[in-house]
Amino acid sequence: MSQLPFDPIHVIGGGLAGAEAAFQAAERGVPVVLHEMRPVRGTEAHHTDGLAELVCSNSFRSDDPETNAVGVLHAEMRRAGSLILRCADANQVPAGGALAVDRDGFSQAVTQALEDHPLVEIRREEITGLPPADWDKVIIATGPLTSPALAEAVLGLTGETALAFFDAIAPIVHFDSIDMSKAWFQSRYDKVGPGGNGADYINCPLDKDQYEAFVDALLGAEKVAQRDFEKATPYFDGCLPVEVMAERGRETMRFGPLKPVGLTNPHNPTVKAHAIIQLRQDNKLGTLYNMVGFQTKMRHGDQVRVFRTIPGLENAEFARLGGLHRNTYLNSPRLLDGTLRLNADPRLRFAGQITGCEGYVESAAVGLMAGRFAAAERRGEAFSPPPVTTAHGALLAHITGGHIETLDAGPRSFQPMNVNFGLFPPLEVGPKAEPGKRLRGAEKSQAKKRLLAARALAHMDAWLDSPASAA
Repeated sequence: MSQLPFDPIHVIGGGLAGAEAAFQAAERGVPVVLHEMRPVRGTEAHHTDGLAELVCSNSFRSDDPETNAVGVLHAEMRRAGSLILRCADANQVPAGGALAVDRDGFSQAVTQALEDHPLVEIRREEITGLPPADWDKVIIATGPLTSPALAEAVLGLTGETALAFFDAIAPIVHFDSIDMSKAWFQSRYDKVGPGGNGADYINCPLDKDQYEAFVDALLGAEKVAQRDFEKATPYFDGCLPVEVMAERGRETMRFGPLKPVGLTNPHNPTVKAHAIIQLRQDNKLGTLYNMVGFQTKMRHGDQVRVFRTIPGLENAEFARLGGLHRNTYLNSPRLLDGTLRLNADPRLRFAGQITGCEGYVESAAVGLMAGRFAAAERRGEAFSPPPVTTAHGALLAHITGGHIETLDAGPRSFQPMNVNFGLFPPLEVGPKAEPGKRLRGAEKSQAKKRLLAARALAHMDAWLDSPASAA
């Protein structure tokens, strides 16, 4: 790399954000050294040494680019040449309206693409403190499982403390152990998504008595004990353990992942289920299914006992049981500038979940921006962030400028955030109905989302076509 026209950018962390950042910088002619500590040092959640390993769900969520903010983010990333979306599309499995992937095939594809890239060098090593002073361009994409030594070094530099939250992992079940005489295939409202056919989920129905007994079993199960330093750590609401949902109210799950709407049991079509548990395909072969919304902190023995009370899962065999890990992220609105650089040391740029975004796609999108920003900076080119009207720009604005009360008060209650239309600036002109008609309720909401999505994609295209995009 010393013979190349530019000094390398160092990317620390080989998750989705780090992999995307490395790829984006290398695609712009800048050499990259990607530092990944696995397998030299493992984590509580990873099981392989592959880059971009998915440690929780295998879903990238909705792929709808017209009425869903995540789907808009997918579309923007595809247009920006995202490695993560390219590999996800090549390894998708049926999941209704969502984009889900074969997790092993996806990780292998990302790893292979970066190993084969002529401007990317992968070093398997842990960075145990602040990067060396001669690394003048660094992207830290170590995610929610940042090694303690590096986290402490960064926090010592800023004078801040890290915020933290808990993230829980859902169990995975072997398909051939599911009793399909009680369960059935169907997507909610028969919705057909990428690679799917409208029957992409396995559904397990519960009547009222079964549901009440299930809630009691969750509440009575033994949970993994929290250590003293973890007791003040809040959960991220987008990934609550199922038993925590049960603790918040007996009906909470019925209005969340167990809602019994849009589904009809072919084994008993005249009886409406009181609650329905769904499982989503987890690998391309269709041999593994994960329990949707069933992140858990129950002890393994209790997981098996409780989950086998679910109709259709009485003899379930688990390829992986659920787990719990503690995530950390920066007080980014205070610590980072508008292009993700650390105010206290601008040679350090951050990407992924450590910045306070939440979700696979969001992490990769922040990595995409960080990689482009760093490459443009290395090349001495002018660049600007994507417009705030785009999904990328809205997410970046939340991370680097969200939750500001006043100039003096600074950020308040900064929490991880999935991309959503609430982060987008309001429309200049709202949706209009046809002559003689009036938009109301859900129809008006959907029309507004379509306008926000269309504006985002148009503005993303304009940004990508401009020199300011760091293209």
